[in-house]
Amino acid sequence: MAEKQQTNLPKISRRWVLAGAVAVVAGGFAVREYRLIPPDYAGDKLSAEQAHQAAASGEVTLIDIRTPGEWKSSGVGEGAYPLDLRRADFIDALTAIVGPDRGQPIALICARGVRSARLSLVLTKAGFTNIIDVPEGMLGSRAGPGWLNTGLPVVSYKEPTG
Repeated sequence: MAEKQQTNLPKISRRWVLAGAVAVVAGGFAVREYRLIPPDYAGDKLSAEQAHQAAASGEVTLIDIRTPGEWKSSGVGEGAYPLDLRRADFIDALTAIVGPDRGQPIALICARGVRSARLSLVLTKAGFTNIIDVPEGMLGSRAGPGWLNTGLPVVSYKEPTG
């Protein structure tokens, strides 16, 4: 008959396992909240409908800072310039769209207002003085129903060639 092999591993109590599980769950909620709750941006804000009207009339330059995959999935809001937030040359690309005047009105829209609020803070620190957040985003958030749910027009995204 085979002898039972004895291990020298310490016994872990159920209490420690439960405490570890609670810590993992709490950490998960913290990460979720960080990703889903926008920072407090004290600058100007527009609803999706106001942003569409302002972009259509030329009052603001509307920048859609989502990713190409998001643009392909839902389209780009009519009148918005798609500019991927993750670009290393984002500020240079933004300047190419809006020109060198860092005081002109620029509205930022993302999916649910989190990335646009964060980028509004970054651009303000970088010297842009008239950044406007669209906190309800394309998909809606606590701030409102969003561009798509409001029924505002979108255009298909076409990837640049070459």
